[in-house]
Amino acid sequence: MEFDKMMLTLRKLALQAGDRIMEIYADPNFEVRSKSDESPVTEADEAADTLISAGLQAAFPHAALITEEQSATHDLEAGNFFIVDPLDGTKEFVKRRGDFTVNIAWVEDGTPVRGVVYAPARDRLFWTQADGTTVEETGPFNQDKIGICTPISVSKADNSALSVVASKSHRDQATDDYIGKYAVSDLKSAGSSLKFCLVATGEADLYPRLGRTMEWDTAAGHAVLSGAGGQVVRFNDHTPLTYGKPGYENPFFIALAPGVDLKKH
Repeated sequence: MEFDKMMLTLRKLALQAGDRIMEIYADPNFEVRSKSDESPVTEADEAADTLISAGLQAAFPHAALITEEQSATHDLEAGNFFIVDPLDGTKEFVKRRGDFTVNIAWVEDGTPVRGVVYAPARDRLFWTQADGTTVEETGPFNQDKIGICTPISVSKADNSALSVVASKSHRDQATDDYIGKYAVSDLKSAGSSLKFCLVATGEADLYPRLGRTMEWDTAAGHAVLSGAGGQVVRFNDHTPLTYGKPGYENPFFIALAPGVDLKKH
């Protein structure tokens, strides 16, 4: 796979999807429905999915594609694949809180190696370059021309005073109990895959997730964090979180800067 071409394509598709999402976000009467699992879905999810899927299939016709909004893709088995959440943080979108993202990632042999996370309402764009390192690009964004990009890297954290980020919509007592095992200097909440990006930039040191997630929720953020020097491990045994699992469902996990000494649960 040519990573130069790939990342130009992924970046452009994320920006295009973000523009479409924001058009719908500006409409006070956008439609919200419930999926079979009672989670919300909007016309923005579907419009962004259509755009990204068509773009990936045109540019990489032989690559496998897994996407949240197409249940038929959830039964596919592939070693290497694109995985997409066209609108991560739908609850944030519906509540107009801004913490939603476009997530597109490329997985090789169980590891997300390239990805883009775009938060259109926050004007934040994170992506892995062809060499695998991560940058944050500063807007205004041009779909056809890369702007000012700043390399990002995780903090030089240690356990004496940690900045922790947790889910805005899915925080629970078990998460709070686990966070309580650390000396926390700052606790912030964020929605969607932005939590990975906050660890990637050093704005946070630790992000524990003790709740159900799917691989399309995490792959792009995982790639962004890895390219900034961070890690994502399984909560129960601290082994690397891998992808291509049955049903594309994740176990509980922890995203972290490597200087953090993880506590046993």
